[in-house]
Amino acid sequence: MLSDIEIAQQTQMRRIEDVAAEIGLNSDDLEFYGKYKAKLSEELYTRYADKPDGKLILVTAINPTPAGEGKTTTSVGLGQAMAKIGKKAIIALREPSLGPVFGIKGGAAGGGYAQVVPMEDINLHFTGDMHAITAANNLLCALLDNHMQQGNTLGIDPRRVLIKRCLDMNDRALRNVIVGLGGKINGVPREDGFIITVASEVMAILCLASDINDLKARLGKILVAYTYDNKPVFASDLQADGAMTALLKDAIKPNLVQTLEGTPAIMHGGPFANIAHGCNSIRATKLALKLADYCITEAGFGSDLGAEKFYDIKCRMGGLKPAACVIVATVRALKYNGGIPKTELTAENLDALKKGIANLGAHIENMKKYGVNVVVAINRFLTDTQAELDYIADYCRSLGAEFALSEVFAKGGEGGIALAEKVVEAAEKPSNFAPIYDANLTIKEKITAIATEIYGAAKVNFTSAAEKQIASFEELAKGMPVCIAKTQYSLSDDPTQLGRPTGFEITVKEVRLSNGAGFVVALTGDIMTMPGLPKVPAANRIDVDGQGTITGLF
Repeated sequence: MLSDIEIAQQTQMRRIEDVAAEIGLNSDDLEFYGKYKAKLSEELYTRYADKPDGKLILVTAINPTPAGEGKTTTSVGLGQAMAKIGKKAIIALREPSLGPVFGIKGGAAGGGYAQVVPMEDINLHFTGDMHAITAANNLLCALLDNHMQQGNTLGIDPRRVLIKRCLDMNDRALRNVIVGLGGKINGVPREDGFIITVASEVMAILCLASDINDLKARLGKILVAYTYDNKPVFASDLQADGAMTALLKDAIKPNLVQTLEGTPAIMHGGPFANIAHGCNSIRATKLALKLADYCITEAGFGSDLGAEKFYDIKCRMGGLKPAACVIVATVRALKYNGGIPKTELTAENLDALKKGIANLGAHIENMKKYGVNVVVAINRFLTDTQAELDYIADYCRSLGAEFALSEVFAKGGEGGIALAEKVVEAAEKPSNFAPIYDANLTIKEKITAIATEIYGAAKVNFTSAAEKQIASFEELAKGMPVCIAKTQYSLSDDPTQLGRPTGFEITVKEVRLSNGAGFVVALTGDIMTMPGLPKVPAANRIDVDGQGTITGLF
């Protein structure tokens, strides 16, 4: 089979105005970025404000493994399959970060014959949204350091600066740095550091803002530091919110592209799925719901992190009501959860599958707790045996969950027809969606609700540092949802506990306030916000020839 980039480059893309025409848009509704990409104009939100919403479909997954699950590929393939069965659907996805593209994971535009194109543009600079977010974040940092240099009338304590500079690239050497060296004219020396752009609170804010006025208000609320007398300092105190919003005036507009089969796809935003909520923008999702009968979107990592935050943060803030949920699982990943090493996953092993499938069971049960109809997508690989596939099917039946085989990687939309039909059926049933906790509970109560109800923890422990931080944030964070940062590889906070661990305890080590985004972040471990490059980075394989054709991107 051809590589992802070879498949993408052999596809005859449609001009973006032709893709837009299928969802009722014309050239005046688009701001063109070449022939195949466009931003959607602000006027669309007013024009379609009174139009009824379509059905919202969330694609999530079991806990991720080195074997891969194919969540984005399934999302794209499902959108293509919807068109095959005569349904008007739009896919709403996150934008890729350059860090994974040049690191180890690669791009994030789907795979095989279920991709979003132009694949190279999307995975590289796209329409510049990442760079605008980087600039806005770093402008705030520059204004803060300049304020301290120019007299520090606010009395900012340089030892209590909370915001860090960012860069959309994996670069471990920048995790911890000293700024302001070189003498008095070069600033106030202090410890600083860089995070990757997708971990910036500015990214989370962009994806949760309802319009440009809300964006400006949220940016102004960013908690950047504390004074010597322990008073909070916000971005608005530095008069940074106006200029930051100016840098983001185009980035707040969603981007329209297409799949390999010409299905419309809106890609916008891409916050970290750990210290942030890991979903594309509310604006993109809401517009997709107005423009199509079905909006297919996804959330980062497995359902314990991604779907939980999609429901409890994004849906709560955006007033969204999902109609159905797709949980992606693979035979290989379930056998890995059953204790089989990656090198042995291609051989049939029903015993390992029976052990590991409890992980799928946990995700099915958790999604049902939200009152949303569930469909399991069994992402098929060539090495899967019929006995293994049959076992998963029987297991889904035993839990009352609908399921379908998905072969979109190899067959495109045609390979997802059975899944699309199941999703349509599920979406037509009543949805009784409700968040898992009341936002008016205390911070500790909200954390405990997620840990016990979704992770299956027996107890939540809080370090003394976390207790003090919670006490200092409680009043400011009243009514805010919580965003728990933990390992994505396990339902617990221990990445080695695969399958469905029981009786474990979660330990909250630190609590932060993303005041502009509007949620509290609880860290259960060391969360890497500036990844490093592997020994052999993906960047080493990427090249471009004299005609401008890129190779090695995946």
